[in-house]
Order: sequence, then structure tokens, then C-alpha cells
Amino acid sequence: MYADRIKHLPPYLFAAIDKAKAEARAKGVDVIDLSVGDPDLPTPPHIVEALNRAAKNPQNHQYPSYEGKLSFRTAVADWYREIFGVKLLPETEVLTLIGSKEGIAHAPLAFLNPGDLALVPDPAYPVYRTSVSFAGGTSHIMPLLRENRFLPDLSAIDPAVARRAKLMFLDYPNNPTGASADREFFKELVDFAREYDILVLHDNPYSEVYYDGQRSVSILEIEGARDVAVEFHSVSKTYNMTGWRLGAVVGNPEIVAGIGKIKSNIDSGTFGAVQDAGIAALQSPPSVVQDIRRIYQKRIDMLYPSLVDLGMVLEKPRATLYLWAYVGASSIDYAKRLLDQTGIVATPGVGFGQYGEGYIRFSITQPTERIKAAVERLQKMRT
Repeated sequence: MYADRIKHLPPYLFAAIDKAKAEARAKGVDVIDLSVGDPDLPTPPHIVEALNRAAKNPQNHQYPSYEGKLSFRTAVADWYREIFGVKLLPETEVLTLIGSKEGIAHAPLAFLNPGDLALVPDPAYPVYRTSVSFAGGTSHIMPLLRENRFLPDLSAIDPAVARRAKLMFLDYPNNPTGASADREFFKELVDFAREYDILVLHDNPYSEVYYDGQRSVSILEIEGARDVAVEFHSVSKTYNMTGWRLGAVVGNPEIVAGIGKIKSNIDSGTFGAVQDAGIAALQSPPSVVQDIRRIYQKRIDMLYPSLVDLGMVLEKPRATLYLWAYVGASSIDYAKRLLDQTGIVATPGVGFGQYGEGYIRFSITQPTERIKAAVERLQKMRT
């Protein structure tokens, strides 16, 4: 009945986690969910108010354009200039997306023919590998190892493989490892991609979720990046708008146009009122994001030492919503034991790929009081 592309598709990681949570709650367990990176903080009120106003505008009640409102794309370009110092042409170098996942999933359809090779990190957001498979491509895995600071070792990629590769997925700050990349790495990456004519699809939704004043880098800040790269971004993590489904892909105009061609044939544009609210988000005063960041920093500072005390091996993340902890055991078994003994749900690392085995990902997207409760439960588990 099913097509081959679905027959061999593994269960979506977070669907399996949802099932485990439901079963625990059915048994009366007070579950503390530290598994999914869905901000618990509400969308800032001024953004909600902007949506309310825009929803009353009859011009937003018709089919939206595929590429998105020029006003929203201009706001994205202005935001990139303010945050990263990157200048973008809204007309050709910015495409509105129904959340960045939509663009990520569709991008390989624009650039891969059946049998073509893509360089994909592991562990990683599962959609990268799945989207390559759906396009008929083959994924060549780039291991993200602790000894390499969870950065791919580009020098370890066989030149013959690099010459065959059509595109590469990466994301820094990184999900699930919480690792960050500096300008030196991005320069090496851009040089590598230009040498081997590889398109770089950089997923950057966590750029503003950074700590201790260590600002994250956009690949587009690097000289020559525009020749080979685009970057996916969204309002989801920065402004607590995961349910709004609004993002953009920016950078190389030919890559942007290719993704746009797929988009126009597969789905529709984003509701105009949501784009208007997105403009309000992108034009928020810096204090809005700073306040959110301070809350996350407090939670990281609470949870990190308790995991270390429990004997897990991990670095304190410079960015993202995640702590990536090595437990030295089957990640699925450890996550099950954690749920059974403490009522805490965390994500088994193997769900992000083979090189995630032995790790557990903890998210901080629960109210601070619940993070404190989780710390107390972990302390009891230790004793």
C-alpha cells in the first residue's frame, strides 16, 4: 500500500516520545517534560496584538503570495543587517516560509536528482536526512564527535566523496549537541564548499538563544558565503512563536529561487496576518529577546551542575535550549530508566542518529519551577 519512501522511514522521534509521555501520565506519573525544544514562554504581547490587528484587515483574507509579503521580507533583511551586519536584497535573497522546516524539507527536491549525494551531520535534526531520502538522494554521514567540539571534520571527507556531493546540511548553534561554531570554522566551511561546488544549507534558528554574552555567528557573515550558502531562520525560538509557523530562507539568490520553485508547486504562502505579526516580532526592542535569554540562562545554570553531579559528561552550552549529556549507556534504556525513576522525560540521543548513541538531550523549555523540581528529582536519583 505504502510507497517505498514511507515503508523504510523510521518513526518520527518526537512522536515516539509523545507516546511514552502519554503512557506515563496514564499511570499517574507527574511528568516533567525536558524532551522537546518548544518554548514554554508565551509569545510577547505586542506580537499577539499585531496579529489581532492584522487579522481584521480584509487584504489578509485572500491567498497570500508564495514568496511572502515584500514588507515581511524587508523586515527580515533589516533584522539580518542589524543582528549580523549582513545586507540582503528582500526581492531576491529572502523567501518567506511556513516555518523553516518547510523550506528545509523541500530544499533537496530542488537540487538533488535520484542517486545524488548530500553531506549530512550525525547526530542531527532528523528532517535533514529524511528530506534527502525523499528527494531520492543518498546521505553521506559527517560524524559530530565530542573530541571535535561536535563540528564536522571536513578534512576527513574523502575528496572523491566531496566531488560527488551536491549539498550539505549543517546547523550552528547545533541541535541536539548545543555546540557553537566560530568564524574560523565557517570560513573553513565556505572555502571547502567553494572548492567542491557544494551548496550549503545552514539551519540557524537558535542564533539568538545564546549565553554569557557569546553572540552566535551567521554563515553569511563570512566573505564568499553568498556564493554557496543559504541560511534558514525563523521567529520560533527567538520570539516564542513555534506554533505560528513563520520563517525565511536567505542568501544565495539562485538557491533561494530554487526553493521557491518547489514551494510554489507544493504548498501556499503564509497567512498575511502572521507575516504582519512577524514584522512586529523582528522589530521588537532588544530588551524582549534579552529578557527571554536571561530566563533560559537561569535554567541552564540550574540544570547543568545537577547533570554533572550525576556523573554525566557534558559541556555547558554557549547557545540553544539543550544540554547534551554523555551517559555511557544505551540512550533508550537510560531515558526509560530516567522516566521510570524520576518522571523526567529526556530525548535518547540515538534518535538523532548513530553517533548520538550514549547521549541524552535535555531541553530547558519548562517553567523555571519545574526545572528546579527536576533538579531535586535528579539529586534523589543520584543518592
